Amino acid sequence: MILPVVLYGHPVLRREAEEIDEDYNGLKELLDDMWQTMYKSDGVGLAAPQIGKPIRLAVIDADVLSDEYPECKDFKRVLINPVITEYGEDECVESEGCLSLPGIREDVKRPTKIKIEYEDENFEVIEEVLEGFVARVVQHEYDHLEGKVFTDHLSPLKRRFLKGKLAAISKGKVNVGYKIKTA
Repeated sequence: MILPVVLYGHPVLRREAEEIDEDYNGLKELLDDMWQTMYKSDGVGLAAPQIGKPIRLAVIDADVLSDEYPECKDFKRVLINPVITEYGEDECVESEGCLSLPGIREDVKRPTKIKIEYEDENFEVIEEVLEGFVARVVQHEYDHLEGKVFTDHLSPLKRRFLKGKLAAISKGKVNVGYKIKTA
């Protein structure tokens, strides 16, 4: 089932998400719904808070970016209860967008390398070192689980310039090809 994507301004996007365990009711169906919602919305990642669920769960399929970023090839993951345990020192600036902030793309500086520990859909513990754009995608989704959005990484001046657009998004005044939900 395709779920509505929660837009900027909804309080769930500012809440730190809670861990889940293998007894979480309806997890398989929720994951199926998240994949469908992400693909229908043309996203490469979707965190549970973006569909109104304040839990530490995200899905990512970055393979569509592999022509430009080879490290994204075959990168399809379910991240349950992820924790970024290390950030590399090198940083790079790249353009980012977000399904919850439609129509806004901005350059964001992030570390180019991370180490992350998470559980997969079978609750097997995985530890990975990720580099390049795939590390950026994971950090973007991870931010959602921490109650952050990518515009939080912008300068105060840049955020001030975006104030009108963000206000319009929070009121649902956007034209997108997917279901949305405001506060």
